Amino acid sequence: MNMMNIPFSENVIDSNGLAIRCMVWGDIDAPPVLALHGLASSANWYDLVAPRLARDFRIIAPDQRGHGKTTQATEGYDWKTLALDMVRLLDVFDIATIGVLGHSWGATVAAGLAYLHPQRVSSLTMIDGGFGRIGSSDISDWETVKKNTFPRDVSGTRSEFLDRMKEQLSCCWTPDVERIVQTMVWEDASGQMNDILHPDNHIQVMKAMWEEPASSMWPNIKCPTLLVPAGPQPRQRQLERFWNKQSRVAIASRTIADCKVHWIQNTIHDIGYHRPEYLTNVIQAFLYNKL
Repeated sequence: MNMMNIPFSENVIDSNGLAIRCMVWGDIDAPPVLALHGLASSANWYDLVAPRLARDFRIIAPDQRGHGKTTQATEGYDWKTLALDMVRLLDVFDIATIGVLGHSWGATVAAGLAYLHPQRVSSLTMIDGGFGRIGSSDISDWETVKKNTFPRDVSGTRSEFLDRMKEQLSCCWTPDVERIVQTMVWEDASGQMNDILHPDNHIQVMKAMWEEPASSMWPNIKCPTLLVPAGPQPRQRQLERFWNKQSRVAIASRTIADCKVHWIQNTIHDIGYHRPEYLTNVIQAFLYNKL
């Protein structure tokens, strides 16, 4: 696809002292869409999807607090504060209402925005995320959860890190994906790679997800909603976690008032890397009320 003629800008927006790095694709007069990335990710997750969507929409993709090039805030990883970050961002752009996309953890941030500020969200698209836990868990206290919470492994040199990522994303590894994954990490003075999201902030995120899971928000989401779960590749279809995921998606679709589901089969969690054009088509169809 020729992306040369698609308007693009990168901005730093001040949100009550938080410097939010924000990428924008598309014409200023096009219908706006807010695109929220996942945990320990960055706005660049949308690099293969946003330019395609920008043929019809204005895509605004921020690095959320503690991620990418946005301020490394030491607090504020609860849903209320994360949602308020985005409300302030919309105010800077003078946008009253907007369609919101979220991938993975970003889908729950998006759900929190729709729940806490319903007047600002015209539609909600949750991309392989926001399916939260339902009811009780086998682990009943936060301290136990905390002890079992570990950030992903980004240790080693840049080449070692990239070798691991190349293996994990072998089905879709390209120079673009190699560039994108490096926007989520940093190299220290000893040549070792680290997640940009600080481990202490990662713990705060996990605590918010434990104390107020996505499932607690579902009954309060009133805008048109699309769930886009990633269907597993054939060898994973018999795994227990897939059956659990199917159950959670089914319950979410029944609980959210105005909800549709579109499974994307034979793909991975990072659908935006693996099947960006297909994902774009699904989102466009939903936004145009053709799904």
